[in-house]
Amino acid sequence: MGASLHFGQFGGIDRRLYSVIVLAFGIVYCLRRVKKRQALGQKWTDMRPGWWPFQKDIDYQQLCIVHATEKHELVADSVWEWVASSARHGKVQPVADLGQGTGQARPPQFLLDAYKDASTIHESHHYGPTNGLPQFLETLSNVYSPLYGRILDSQKEISVHSGGTEAILCAITAFVGPGDEVIVLEPAFDLYELHTKFVGGVLRSVPLHPPSNAATHVTKADDWLLDIDELERVVNPKTKIFVLNTPHNPLGKIFSVQELVSIGNLSVKYGFIIVSDEVYEHLHYTKTFARIATLDARFARNTVTVGSIGKSFNVTGWRVGYAIGDHELIKHIQAIHIILSFTTAGPAQLAAASALELAEEHGFWSSYREETRRKIKSLCEIFQELGLPYVEPSGAHYVLLNAGKIRVPGDYLFPEKVISKSRDWKLCWFLLQEFGVATIPVSGE
Repeated sequence: MGASLHFGQFGGIDRRLYSVIVLAFGIVYCLRRVKKRQALGQKWTDMRPGWWPFQKDIDYQQLCIVHATEKHELVADSVWEWVASSARHGKVQPVADLGQGTGQARPPQFLLDAYKDASTIHESHHYGPTNGLPQFLETLSNVYSPLYGRILDSQKEISVHSGGTEAILCAITAFVGPGDEVIVLEPAFDLYELHTKFVGGVLRSVPLHPPSNAATHVTKADDWLLDIDELERVVNPKTKIFVLNTPHNPLGKIFSVQELVSIGNLSVKYGFIIVSDEVYEHLHYTKTFARIATLDARFARNTVTVGSIGKSFNVTGWRVGYAIGDHELIKHIQAIHIILSFTTAGPAQLAAASALELAEEHGFWSSYREETRRKIKSLCEIFQELGLPYVEPSGAHYVLLNAGKIRVPGDYLFPEKVISKSRDWKLCWFLLQEFGVATIPVSGE
């Protein structure tokens, strides 16, 4: 067994013995605190707030239920849960799911072979280093260092996560507290809002402005523009994070170098952190794809870039993602990762490391782009036949459709959970129930 696969036994101490020792220390600590306070004539219920959970005059059970209900409502009203539940119980089956990015593309065979090989390594099935397996970290450094123009420290500047989503949640949790603000560009992926509210933060949105003829004509995603002055007016001392998403979900916009420089300059001026969600980095239909962290060393110091093996290789069920950034940012994100998920699946990390090394050799990136672009073109041809305006994406695998011409019967009966929603939610429900086609309402994004 090579050193890079040695996951450690805590300096030779058996894991079970280590757990017993930790538990014993915890019990001794608590008993000493209780004994000390009893010596001072204090009762357990008189101890200081926060030390013991059974204080007088506080209904902790009710308090916990209220907090739990608030957290549940955040997720229960999520568009993803709503669409998934509606699709499962829709009267037309099977459902053509065009909304959740599940995809039917098969993962590349070289990745599946790599996973099969990794699964035979006994050590990979146990807890690994919390910040990621050395092989995977080194491969990520080798892949991204040329893009950054310097050698990335695989241990200090890269953090492995259980999906790109968890990486973003770790970043928001690390740097956003109650009352702090996170800025997103609308329309936006809805989990940015859920993550922000989950930690008690406040979401602020700035619109991407469509071309003037977007209501009646096919437009290009890159023509939806950011007003940088409008963005600057939203920035304030409470602003902690600006979420950049390129290629953009759901527009498919790829931000230009000029736009990225303008955003980066604001970050330097006001000191907020940029979380650059680039999980669709390999699905760009332009000659180049600009990354904000590579444009200026000052931007790099303020930026956490998020990537996804799931999105890159059509294995979203593996839940493997990563974050790249300055050590002063990554170390806090790694700390939150330990709390949220501790570690990430070992066989998937080893397979991902192998796949990243083999992707170019197999011509995977170019073939994946062309296949996805072909599917988008086929879908858009249907919209053209129907006379429905849409946004032609420059990246990712989304098509934003203007469905204003689609009419729902005025006497159509919607369930109670839908009737109070906006028109796009109602339309999505109608298409799902009557035609078995699942889509995502933009206001839900």
